Formats: sequence, structure tokens, C-alpha cells
Amino acid sequence: MKTADPELMRAINRLNVLDTIRRHGPISRVEISERTELSTTTVSAITASLLDDGLILPRHEGDIRNEAARGRPRVMLELNPDAARVVGAKIAANRMIFVVTDFRGDVLSKLTLPIRIDRQPIAVIADLVEDGVRRCVVDAGLSLEDVDTVCLGLPGVIEHRTGHVRSSPIFREVNVDFAAEMTARLGTSTIVESDAHAITLAHHWFGKARDLEDMVLISLEQTLGLGVLHGNQLFRGAGGLSHNLGDLVLGMGPQGTVRLSTQAGESAILGDQQADGRFAEAIRLGRGMTHAQALIKAEDNTLIASAIRAGEAVGLTIANIVTLFAPPRVILVGSSLALGEPFLNSLRDAYAVAIPPSLKGVTELVFDDSSDDFWAQGAAAVALYELYESPWSTTGPAL
Repeated sequence: MKTADPELMRAINRLNVLDTIRRHGPISRVEISERTELSTTTVSAITASLLDDGLILPRHEGDIRNEAARGRPRVMLELNPDAARVVGAKIAANRMIFVVTDFRGDVLSKLTLPIRIDRQPIAVIADLVEDGVRRCVVDAGLSLEDVDTVCLGLPGVIEHRTGHVRSSPIFREVNVDFAAEMTARLGTSTIVESDAHAITLAHHWFGKARDLEDMVLISLEQTLGLGVLHGNQLFRGAGGLSHNLGDLVLGMGPQGTVRLSTQAGESAILGDQQADGRFAEAIRLGRGMTHAQALIKAEDNTLIASAIRAGEAVGLTIANIVTLFAPPRVILVGSSLALGEPFLNSLRDAYAVAIPPSLKGVTELVFDDSSDDFWAQGAAAVALYELYESPWSTTGPAL
């Protein structure tokens, strides 16, 4: 379809107006026009349609204390929270976190299940996820019939458009059509997305990138993930593929290809310590990095050296990403941040050395220790993002 197609342009403008109301509402039509650079006539037509569809609500603002005030109260527009209900979830190796949100992304209920699910049969994992979704929906006072979309955030390489999980440390199998499996079980449209993309959208909607249209996020969890936001949209690869940053090649060594995961992945950092009884138990409970932090504070030289090596590798990686994209902000999240100063100082030093002089000062590095709830809220944002895009077909689903 040509980009100049009138129907497509109307759909694009509609999405732009809706997203502007989401980010800046309550907001007037005049301000929408200024922010979107659309004419006031176009904005009036689009907002009228959004009001008719129940996606936005008017709010009348006037000085009710001053009876002598003249003129009609100003009409501000905001999202209608009741326009949709979605479920977001973070599915990790040793826990599952679920949230139900409304159309504005406000959390209606949340649920954490500290259950180790990695390497279980797909049917068992699907059973546990289904139970978690259903329970969280009931806790919100809803039924699955009231839910528009479910989004499950998983580590690994995810093909967003098809819902196939090409690889994940959680699954024994590869190329799992997990979206189809969960859609059939829940009877509700289910999206599968990488957890890195979910937390990227969480920061864009609710967190440290709400003011930005372009940013990069690096996830330092069990797997190393990358999220790239450009023009308010997630960048995905062919077929909607997510990015496994751990596969990035840093160079060649005596043993062959040196990838980022071999220097900065969780297994590479923890190393032989994983065989230790207390350490092994902490890892099983998802607290490996927290336990490592305690040992680093106790001056465990082996772990300190691993943290420094990992920080250097991540710092060089960030410098390469900034060289490619020059984003205004790079946000780092994940359990590796618990390694503390040896890791963070090494990262900053390597980045400062590797960044080209022409790009110094262009990008802000932000470190964020987000909660699991926030990651799940990001998955809910992915679901809302899909619903937001449904106006591309202006006669689309419930929206």
C-alpha cells in the first residue's frame, strides 16, 4: 500500500492523535494540533471519531469558583480507562508476574507466583501461565471475556508477528508457537513478546523515557536483551524478531568467536561459584546476582574480577550501539546492576574510552533497578500498543 493512500494517512494521523492524548492528556485540541503538526480541522475530526468510539473522554475545565468568569469552560481530552482491559506478564525462569491494566495502563490487579518453570515441558509451563492469568483477572473483578488482549513477556528470541519463540532459556524446545498455545487455552488473543521489548515500552509509557521518542534499552538479565525505540515505535527485525544482545560478537579469541554473553552473561559472571551449595540455591531462587553482590562486598576477588570484565564488555557494547544510533538516552536494567560499583565503574570507564569524540555528551546513560511488576506492566503496554495500532483499520476490533 502506498504511503500516500488517503485511508492510510487518516489511520496514521488517528494513531498519532491518540498517542499524543495518551502521553500528554488531559490535553486540548489546540495543543494536540501543535504537538502533532496537524491542522485544527483534522484534529477536531479525529477527536470526534475517537469520542464516538469511546476511546477518549472530555473533561471540562473552567473557573467554577468565579461566577463572573465569561466564556465556556475549556474542553480537555483524555483516554477512557474503560475502553479496554489487558493482561501483561513477565515469565522468568523462577517466577511469573501478572498484572491487569485498563486502557491508560493503570494497574487493576497484580500477582506474583514464585515458581521455577524453566525446562519444564511446554504443557506444564502453559498450565501455570494459564492459571496465573485467570487468577489475576479474577482478582481484578473481571472475567477473561472482559479482557481484550494478553501479552506474555519472555526472555529469548521472539518472533512477534507469529508468536513463535525461536529460543528461550525457559523452554527445552525451540521454535515453540506459544502464542497459539495460550490463545487456544485462554480463548483470548495472546501476544508473545521479548521481555526486553516489554520493559522498553514500560519506560516509554510510564518510566524514564516518557519524554522521548527515541531511546535504547539494554536488559541485563538471564539473557542480554536490546530494545530500540524510534519515532515512538519499537524497532523489530524481520518477522518482528527481537534481539538477543548476548549473541553480539566482540572479537575472535583462541577458542573462536567471543560473544557478549561469554563475558557479561549471568553464567559467565557467576562462573564456578554456581557449584557452591548456598550460591546454587540462591540461583535456583532467582537471587544469584544479589548473593554475588554480598560476596563482592565481602571482597571475593574472583567475583570482583568477573564483574569488572562484564562491565567492560557492556560498556564497549553500549559505545558501539551509540555509534550506530546516537540515541539521547540509553537505559540499563536488570539483575546484573546488583553487582554494584565494580561492574558500574568498569562499564562507565570502558564506555568513556570507546565512545567516538564526536559523540561525547550526546547520550545519557541511565541505570534503573525496575521491579518485576514494572516489567509485567511493560508487557501490558505491548498489549495496549497493539490495540492502539488497531485504528490503522478504522473499523477494527472493539476499538
